[in-house]
Amino acid sequence: MKILITGAASPEAYQLKNKLNQPDIILGDHAELPALMVKNGSMIVLPNPADASYAHKMLTLCLDMEIEQVYALQASEFDLLNESALLFSEYGITILPAQS
Repeated sequence: MKILITGAASPEAYQLKNKLNQPDIILGDHAELPALMVKNGSMIVLPNPADASYAHKMLTLCLDMEIEQVYALQASEFDLLNESALLFSEYGITILPAQS
């Protein structure tokens, strides 16, 4: 199962990654990330939550990358994704808050 953790620029993302201890965890962030980490595939650039089509872009990204769970570390990200949780669930994708 592939898992996406947002907020890759934060220490909390790495703590959650270690806590989950799963092989297919992808870290992503809409904030500026080190080019080397993006280039080598360690992290991915996510859509900005300020974008009006944020949920749609995140759904497309999840479908393209076969992601089944999204841990949204920032409250703004979680709130926006949670509004579309039913749509995500129709595609087998679960939206989870950071503390889950």
